[in-house]
Amino acid sequence: MKIIGITGPTGAGKTTALEELRALGAEVIDADAVYHRLLAEDRALGDRLEELFGPLRDEGGDIDRKKLGAIVFGDPAQLERLNAVAQRAAADEVARLLRAHEAAGRPLAAVDAIALLESPLAGLCTDTVAVLAPPEVRVRRIMAREGIPEDYARARVAAQKEDGFFRRGCRHVLDNDGDDPAAFAAEARALFRHILSDPGETGTKE
Repeated sequence: MKIIGITGPTGAGKTTALEELRALGAEVIDADAVYHRLLAEDRALGDRLEELFGPLRDEGGDIDRKKLGAIVFGDPAQLERLNAVAQRAAADEVARLLRAHEAAGRPLAAVDAIALLESPLAGLCTDTVAVLAPPEVRVRRIMAREGIPEDYARARVAAQKEDGFFRRGCRHVLDNDGDDPAAFAAEARALFRHILSDPGETGTKE
């Protein structure tokens, strides 16, 4: 089974790329959604987080994500501790899901993860693709998509890693800098077909 990792900053167009992979028959795994499900269902993960960060559960016994966020965001050391636990938990569960898809005879899977390259998830993929767009374009898209003010959209864009990080880490790059979604979708589809047709197109760049 080929496993394509999709990453890139918010507003770049990962959703469009993933839709093209689905059209090609890929089983798409959203790593962020996997982590949030684990927070709700995995008692051991919650217990580990409380060991690190103190009481986190709300009145219903669930991990309060806003409380956890208030502890780690703005504190690089605490955020690094959280990422070490969260990324390993998510990677283990994604690996389990991939094994299940492969056992079911699925030929293609995709892992959607903004933190793909800095987590164990990258090691699960046979190929990696970064979806990128200029910051100004991303700001406009985020504002239109989420109805948020410009200053908030700019802050979100500024908080994410620069394009060079993704370009260096991924084998392929899709630049989505235009205003033609159909053209970008066609470009993504062509790249994915190339990856699937060429057995040598696997792995991350040296």
